[in-house]
Amino acid sequence: MPRYGIAIDTTKCIGCHACQVACQNHNNLEPKEQFNWILEREQGKHPSFSHEFIPVQCNHCEKAPCQRVCPTGAIYTTPEGIVYIRKERCVGCKYCIEACPYKVRILDHGDGIVTKCWLCIDLVRKGGEPACVTTCPNQVRVFGDLADPKSRVSKFIARHRAQPLRPDLNTVPRIFYKRS
Repeated sequence: MPRYGIAIDTTKCIGCHACQVACQNHNNLEPKEQFNWILEREQGKHPSFSHEFIPVQCNHCEKAPCQRVCPTGAIYTTPEGIVYIRKERCVGCKYCIEACPYKVRILDHGDGIVTKCWLCIDLVRKGGEPACVTTCPNQVRVFGDLADPKSRVSKFIARHRAQPLRPDLNTVPRIFYKRS
């Protein structure tokens, strides 16, 4: 069974938000709702400064804090390693929103439940890739099977020594970053 993940090359990201819009379209989200977003960081001062765009989304953590605090068992990990929410079990208590260190969950006000990125598993199981991956004009994201050392994503992580956004949290995420 594959264990899916994504490597993100922040040195290629131009902050165009195509990934965000593709995700919103695929998931029928309202304009102000988003499963992924772009964190912008500036370092230094004019005239010598740098600007970095960092795409952020659910990290599909192996040790997911959101899963530990869910009182109804609505949050679980699929065999592919995707942290998923059983909508029929979610009571909208928002404990998982507070527990998520990446702050990438949203409350669906229409249904009264919490929702988040699910790596477009519907597309993946048909042989495709998540919408955020296929839409990026600069190929910032590399998707694949982290359990396969020969996969593009595993090779990218090894070659660039890509790291989780917050390794200090010990959540064992499946999203890795190459940073400048």
